[in-house]
Amino acid sequence: MEALRVITGIAAPIMRSNVDTDQIVPSKELVRVHSEGYAASLFATWRYIGDRTINPDFLLNQSPWRNAAILLSAENFGCGSSREDAPKALRAFGIRVVIAPSFGGIFFNNCFRNGVLPVELPIDEVQCLAKQAIDGVVTVDLESQSVTAPDGQRFGFQSPGVLRQMMLAGVDEIDFILSLSAPIGVFRQTDRALRPWIY
Repeated sequence: MEALRVITGIAAPIMRSNVDTDQIVPSKELVRVHSEGYAASLFATWRYIGDRTINPDFLLNQSPWRNAAILLSAENFGCGSSREDAPKALRAFGIRVVIAPSFGGIFFNNCFRNGVLPVELPIDEVQCLAKQAIDGVVTVDLESQSVTAPDGQRFGFQSPGVLRQMMLAGVDEIDFILSLSAPIGVFRQTDRALRPWIY
């Protein structure tokens, strides 16, 4: 997995509440993703008219947002089913960060495992970023856990400790656990001395 430390890029404001995983990747697209890749399936019912005619009114089909690295949204983004194709499609399209006031729980965890950083900010701060989205770039710094708006305002956020460490290092759960082999070995030696019958 590719590490993420700091992302500076265009932020696309899709300020809708309750965007579920079936809107992020519609179920009819699940047949396509294996042959065409995930990017073409992102928001397919919004991005296309009919089967694959580009909808010029949809934000991600317009400049500069077609090159967005950051997505802004309203409450409960990624709710609904546990469809892992949703963060995969965001990542394949080029979205590395989604900023919203809240997320569906399974989607939130799946994002970290697929190279997309979910950032929770209060709705007024997300709206502040959305108002400035055309004026410049947004910077998301996972190391300092901060978001900087085009006008220089900074907003802090918190990420779960282990998931944050994994994303900063660009590793999955297995690689992360393997990186702890030395302290795990020390624990096992100590535990073996205390509870030899377990071994």
